[in-house]
Amino acid sequence: MTEAAMLDVAVLLSIGRHPVSGRARRAATDAQALEMALALRPKRLTAIHAGPAADAEALRDYLGMGLKRLTLLVLPEGSDPVEPVIAHLRRLAPSLVLTGRQAENGEGSGMLPYLIARGLEAAVVADVVRIGPSDAPASSVSMTGLVQALPRGQRRALTVTGRLIATVHPSAPPARASAFGPARRGVIEPMAEPGTVEATADLFLSECEHRPWRPKPKLMRVKRGGSALDRLKAATESKSGKGQLLVNPTPEAGALAIYDSLVEQGMLP
Repeated sequence: MTEAAMLDVAVLLSIGRHPVSGRARRAATDAQALEMALALRPKRLTAIHAGPAADAEALRDYLGMGLKRLTLLVLPEGSDPVEPVIAHLRRLAPSLVLTGRQAENGEGSGMLPYLIARGLEAAVVADVVRIGPSDAPASSVSMTGLVQALPRGQRRALTVTGRLIATVHPSAPPARASAFGPARRGVIEPMAEPGTVEATADLFLSECEHRPWRPKPKLMRVKRGGSALDRLKAATESKSGKGQLLVNPTPEAGALAIYDSLVEQGMLP
């Protein structure tokens, strides 16, 4: 990343949920995005969260990572944060915006970075694992060098010019632990939504049904063809194993039985 791009960085943060207890906490990939931003040591680092004022206490986990202050765009419960966040970023005009891959709470569609990039007319790169100095020759245009995660552990080096929205991959460097002292000393600055932008209700989320997750039932393999009685037996009867019962066998007899079973299953010639 060039010096011009390192001067101004914004990070979008959300509230996560513990997978077991359901307790509000920092989101995993958002914390990794903040860790990546802190490692860049920008001249101005702005952390932003859009949501109800009640989210303030859970946001202190981010302050414990070393942030001095965090901006809270106060929105009504169930509001769509896209337009207020776009309006706030237009005023800040950061060169680089980092965010997590997907929210752990709410709709969790992963579309927020793309909608913001469209509103800001900025480039968007998904699954970033590293941001560093660009290898391209110096120029007057802001250039960002980054590494993108690909399937099967592959990596791809990219150079992007202009304003950039980047989402962080879970394989990026882990986030540092949150310290209690800095978390309490950090300042959360509530900010009402801009007068020119009105937060609208998230109609899709309001129509969704919220319920605890449970594993999907496994489909039964039913034998096709044959009579109705044969299909019913195939669906209901439990097949007994094809093992051989040995009671107090000698070591030689047990070894021979194991060898015969492996041969029968095709594991040995």
